[in-house]
Amino acid sequence: MLKRKKEIIQDLNARLFKAAPEEKKGYLAQLMDGYSKLLIDDPVRPFREENLQEIANNVDYGILAALEGTWVSYNANYNKNITRPSLGSGIHTTIMPSPGTNPGTIPGKFSFDTEEYIEKLTFELVPGGVRNRGGATELFCGAVKYDQTIKSVNKVEGKSELEYAGIHEENGMYLWLSDVYNYAATKETIEKDRGIHAFSEEDYKKYGYKGDYRNEPLVEVRDENGNSSYILLSQLKEGQKYYEIIPAQEIKPLDGITGPYFIPDYSISRSGVIPHGSTITLLGDIAPSGPNYLIKGTPQFPYGDATWQPDYLSISPTMGGAGASVKNPINLDEPAPAWVHEKLTDENDPGSNKIYTQRILADELYPYCVRPDMRLRDTLSGQNVANYVLIQMSSRMKTGAQGGILNVPFVNRFVPTVEVDFRLWIETVIEDGKEILQLQYEQIIFFEFDFGNDGGTTSWPHIQVNTLRKIEDIPADQRKIIDEQFFNAPSGMSMTTPASNAENAVNPPSGCPYHKS
Repeated sequence: MLKRKKEIIQDLNARLFKAAPEEKKGYLAQLMDGYSKLLIDDPVRPFREENLQEIANNVDYGILAALEGTWVSYNANYNKNITRPSLGSGIHTTIMPSPGTNPGTIPGKFSFDTEEYIEKLTFELVPGGVRNRGGATELFCGAVKYDQTIKSVNKVEGKSELEYAGIHEENGMYLWLSDVYNYAATKETIEKDRGIHAFSEEDYKKYGYKGDYRNEPLVEVRDENGNSSYILLSQLKEGQKYYEIIPAQEIKPLDGITGPYFIPDYSISRSGVIPHGSTITLLGDIAPSGPNYLIKGTPQFPYGDATWQPDYLSISPTMGGAGASVKNPINLDEPAPAWVHEKLTDENDPGSNKIYTQRILADELYPYCVRPDMRLRDTLSGQNVANYVLIQMSSRMKTGAQGGILNVPFVNRFVPTVEVDFRLWIETVIEDGKEILQLQYEQIIFFEFDFGNDGGTTSWPHIQVNTLRKIEDIPADQRKIIDEQFFNAPSGMSMTTPASNAENAVNPPSGCPYHKS
C-alpha cells in the first residue's frame, strides 16, 4: 500500500481541485508527490469519532484522481508500415467455442473474432470517500465509480458508411486505499456496545467471581495442597503456575491498541460487473521504475523478434503457439510468414499447430490481431510523452491478497473465466506546448477449456486495448463521431444493434410496414 504525507494531501486538494486549468501544469508530477510504501514500523494514527468529518474531507484518491471525467477514443496510428486506415482506436480479440462444440467433445475447435472499436469511459469521484470498519482497524478509501460503453466499428462491403454496434457495457468501482487508523476501545465505546449481562451467574457458581462486566481472563491456580481457585489474570504473580484459562467476554479501554495492524500489499482495487455474467475483483498497485512511481518518458513496448511474448499474444502456448516460441519467434513487425497464406497439410504442418491458429495471423488486422498492445505502441510512436504512471492489476496474484471472479452458471459451465490481467497507463502528452492527459489500457481475460487432444487444459486469451482522451482533446472529425454514437444516439439503441438500424427502429420509414416500395 502506498501512503502520502497528510499535509501534502491537504495542499494537493487545494491546488488540483480548485486551480484553473492553466495552473495545472505538471499535473501528474503534483499528483504523485510524496508517496512511499506503508511499512510495519510506520506510525499509525489513532481514530477518533470527532475527527471523522475532517478525515472524510481529506480522503486521498491517489492516482485515481487523474481519472475523473469522461474519456473517449482517440484514434492515431503512426506506424507507416500499416497502410490500412484505422477505423477505431481500440482493438479486441475474442475466442469462443465453435458452434456445435461443448467442453467435453471436439477438442479445441474455436471461433475467432477481432474488431476495432470506439469507447466512452466515465469516472466519477465519490465525495467523502468510504469508511471500512474492522474493529480495532479502520480503513478509509477514495472511491471512484466507472461506467464503460464500447461499440465495434466495421466497414461493410457495399456500404459507404461505417457500421457501429454496441458490444460491451461495464460498470463498477475503483478503490484507493487512503488511510489506516487504529481504533482502540474506550470507556464510551465499551458501554455503548454492551452485549453481556452485568453479573454472570456462571462465573460466580463455577469460578467464584463476584464482579461486574469481567474484562479480564480468569486463570486457575492451586495452593501447596493442590486446592484449586480462580483469580483475574492481573492478580497472577510473576512465575506463578496456572492450569486453566477462562476467556473474558468483555473488553477494557485500550484493547486493540497493539494491533494486529493492516498492512495491505496492494493500493488499488477494481470491482466490475460484466453483462455476460461475470463479476470481477482485481487488486494491484502502481508499478515503479526503481524508486519512482512517476516514470519519465514514454512507455516502452518491444519491436521486431521481441514482440513475440506469449503473455501478451492472442495465441497462448496451450494453443500450440502457431509453431513459434520466444527462441523461435515470429517477428510481428514484418509481414506474416508465408505459411499463413498457404494451404496447410500434414506434410507442411505436422501436428496441426499452424492451422489451428492460421486464421488469427491471416486476419486483416494483423499484427494487432496477434498482439493488440502493438496498437498502443504505434500510437505512442508519434507522440511526445513527458511522463506516465503505470497501474498493474490482476484477479490472480502470485502471492498475498487475491482478487477473484464470480461467473453465472452458464458462463461457468461453458466459457469459464478464470483470470483477468489489467494494465493502465496514465500519460502526460505534450502537444503544441500544452499538457494533455491520455489513457491507454490493456485487459486480458483468460478462458479455460478441457479441450486438449491429450486431455490438457487450453487457455484462450480475450484481449482489449485502447487509447483515450478527454473529448476536448480529440480532433473535430473524431469528436463528431463520438457525439453521434455516445451522446446523441437514439434512445432505442441496444448493445447489439448497429446505430443505423437503431435509428430506423426509433424513426421507422413512413408507409405500410409490410409493403415497402
